[in-house]
Amino acid sequence: MGVLSPQFGSLLPSQAQQLLTNNYLQFNTGGANDFAQQYLPEVYEAEVERYGNRTISGFLRMVGAEMPMTSDQVIWSEQNRLHIAYDNVAVNAAGDFTIPAAAVNVVYQNMTIVVMDPANPSGTVKAIVTDSTTNAGYAGAGGTSFTAVAYTQAQINPGAAGAALAGLKVFVYGSEYAKGTVGPLNESITPSFTQFSNSPIILKSRYAISGSDTAQIGWVEVAAEDGTSGYLWYLKAEGETRLRFEDYLEMSMIEGELTTAGSGARAAVLPGFTGAAGIFVKGTQGLFSAINTRGNILSGYAGSLQDFDSVLENLDTQGAIEENMLFLDRKTELLFDNMLAQQNSYGAGGTSYGVFENSEEMALNLGFSGFRRGSYDFYKTSWKYLNDASTRGGSGNFVNGDNIDGVLIPAGTSTVYDQLLGTNIRRPFLHVRYRASQADDRRMKSWLTGSVGGAQTSTLDAMEVNFLSERCLCVQAANNFVLFTA
Repeated sequence: MGVLSPQFGSLLPSQAQQLLTNNYLQFNTGGANDFAQQYLPEVYEAEVERYGNRTISGFLRMVGAEMPMTSDQVIWSEQNRLHIAYDNVAVNAAGDFTIPAAAVNVVYQNMTIVVMDPANPSGTVKAIVTDSTTNAGYAGAGGTSFTAVAYTQAQINPGAAGAALAGLKVFVYGSEYAKGTVGPLNESITPSFTQFSNSPIILKSRYAISGSDTAQIGWVEVAAEDGTSGYLWYLKAEGETRLRFEDYLEMSMIEGELTTAGSGARAAVLPGFTGAAGIFVKGTQGLFSAINTRGNILSGYAGSLQDFDSVLENLDTQGAIEENMLFLDRKTELLFDNMLAQQNSYGAGGTSYGVFENSEEMALNLGFSGFRRGSYDFYKTSWKYLNDASTRGGSGNFVNGDNIDGVLIPAGTSTVYDQLLGTNIRRPFLHVRYRASQADDRRMKSWLTGSVGGAQTSTLDAMEVNFLSERCLCVQAANNFVLFTA
């Protein structure tokens, strides 16, 4: 047959009615896309959620609370111990004791003491203080030494031949005076407290899309964890930006770190920071940093009952809070399951669920399972933050979550003195403080700018979604927290 001339585009006649690449109009001259693509492929409209629920927030909502603050700093005071005791004390054969210079307790004449040597448990000695070097008869609050004599032997350290012993523990258990004598030599013990503080950080995020792109639709129906759905891709992007920012709010409270003098962050020049004195990156103290500084660390927990009992023994020396929550990575949680299974008493022993309104069902619905050991109740759950590969969790051979295997957090509240309110208040041991006043609430702010999506704040043909928060974490009574490390 003859050839049609001229040829318009790529349309060529054919002797048979069949689909050919040369008898359909092309979308462009590249030839890769033509009208044969009018046959729509089989498309799954919904995204496959291959990572499940990707958010990791919720930890602080389980164990703490959020409360407003109006200052650049939150300060709280914690009680010191009631009884007088020293660690790392040295003594010579004559009974002269040297105590740490930073000690704040007091020891004065006629006090009776117990001297314990961790290296020689059978060598415990009872003694009475005869002299001290400061303030006419007492040590501490500036004093660093005192002298004592033993009740049952000639010397405090009889076998040392004049050599000093170090690393001793000394505590006061009473006093003794003769008949008709005056009391302590005008001395009294004034209680003291330890003060802690933290400062909030400002977190920001932003999502922007042009006005033209908001009108584009796709074949794939998008959905996100916050319920956002539809065929407009920018809705998914905006929703995920919000979810990511909400996760950052919690992650910053967990991972936050204070900068130190001489660090690179102190000298960094960033928007708003010049590296000059008082205008540098300050950071904030997060959960892990607070426990590392003021709490307890259990390294290398291998699932033995003996290791776990050492935690209880340590809790006895601290606040001995009855109810505690364990947030663990999967590996450590399974170690706990195996340990409990070996005891054949899982779930027995009258476990209390008081922190969950005494409802076992409520505890289980929140993902907690409880057990009792000694006089303590524990509620354990898997912490997604330590399992997720995009956070502290790992992949491949790196399965220990950057050496953090779990954390033990006491349940309930503590009584502390609030410097701003000027009174004692009860607060959860773990809680978030955010900046807020009658004029502005900075707990979680979001606003639109531009001229698209309902915003009419400028001539910019785009929609900008802005996020901001200012907050810090208060870890009170950190001596009752335990960090499990690999």
